[in-house]
Amino acid sequence: MPSAVIAEDEALLRQALRDALARAWPGLEIVAECEDGAGALQAIAEHAPDVAFLDIRMPGLTGLEVAAAATEASPGTRIVFTTAYDQYAIDAFDRGAVDYLLKPVEGERLAATVQRLQQR
Repeated sequence: MPSAVIAEDEALLRQALRDALARAWPGLEIVAECEDGAGALQAIAEHAPDVAFLDIRMPGLTGLEVAAAATEASPGTRIVFTTAYDQYAIDAFDRGAVDYLLKPVEGERLAATVQRLQQR
């Protein structure tokens, strides 16, 4: 069963992403949910999930910093950024992101991301 970590500092947005993923990818197991970058990096290192959904602006480490460190902690983990800010897209793809979702994440857009992840 594929697994994922969700890192989002806002509880309502974290819940919304979890719910949207349950609809778009019913077989995905969420192994950890984190409120900050340090927690996200720890969860990625501990669980080695197939995918990590990372907010970019979080307390402590940013999502970009987590993604950079995650390449060593769990090389097989694919990164999807979820953010309200479009100006980080180039940095995100430079760090090997599979996708870059703008919040609020739309169901159709998430479904396309899930399809891309499942094909890899």
